[in-house]
Amino acid sequence: MTKSSENTNTAVAQDPNEAPAGIPVLSLENVAYAYTKGGKKIFHDLTYRFESGKVYAITGPSGAGKTTLLSLLSGLANPTEGQVLKGGADLAKLDRYRFRSHDIGVIFQSFNLLPSLTVAENIILSIDASGKKFDEPKAEIARRMLERVRLRPEYANERILHLSGGEQQRVAIARALSYEPSIILADEPTGNLDLSTQDDIMDIFKSLAHDENKCVILVTHSPEVASQSDVVFQLAALRRRRPAQQGGQQ
Repeated sequence: MTKSSENTNTAVAQDPNEAPAGIPVLSLENVAYAYTKGGKKIFHDLTYRFESGKVYAITGPSGAGKTTLLSLLSGLANPTEGQVLKGGADLAKLDRYRFRSHDIGVIFQSFNLLPSLTVAENIILSIDASGKKFDEPKAEIARRMLERVRLRPEYANERILHLSGGEQQRVAIARALSYEPSIILADEPTGNLDLSTQDDIMDIFKSLAHDENKCVILVTHSPEVASQSDVVFQLAALRRRRPAQQGGQQ
C-alpha cells in the first residue's frame, strides 16, 4: 500500500551520503533470513526499494520479522540469502562500522540513552563515536539538534532520568541526527507515547524526509503511524506470505 504524498517535482541538492540519482538509498534483493544454518526462514525472497525523501512504515504481525529486517537494513546482520544494497553496493562487502556511524541513525524502542549523562552529553557521545569532524563546537551541535526535535535549549543540561518518555524519544532522535546521517531507522518509535506526542514525533519524521530528503524507515504496530507514512511495507506471516511488490499492497 502506498500513498501519494510525495513531492517529486521539488529540486533537492544532492548530498554526498545519498545514493546516485536513480539508485535507491537502500534496497533488498531476494533477501531471506534464518537464525541458524538450515533453520526455519523468518522471511524469504524479499525485494524492495527504499528511497530518499520518504517515510516508510514496516508493519505486520508479531513474528513476521520486522525488527530482524531492521537489523539487516542497519548492517547488524547479514541475510542468509540475497543482498542488502546501500546505494547499489552490497552492504555485506562495505565497511559496516562506517555505515552505522556515518550513514544511518538508529532509534531504539527503549531509547538506549545513558541516564548518568545529561542530554547534551548523550548527543555529544554519538558525535564522538561517528568520528566525523565539524566546524562548530559539539555543544552547539547538541543544542541545534534539540531545536530540530522541538526541545528548548535549556534541556541540554537536564539529566535523562528527569525527562518524560516523549522528551526522551526526542533526545534519542536528536542523538541519531547529530552526525547528519542520510538514513533514519526507528524501532517502534511511538510505542509508549500518547497520541498527541505520537503525532508530534511523526511530524518530526515527516519533516526529516520531506524537508531534508532523508530516508526514514519505521517499524510500527500502530495503524495511526502507518497512515501518516508515505509508504507502508507490510510483512505477512511466512506461511501466507507472497514476495513483496514495490509500491503495492503486500
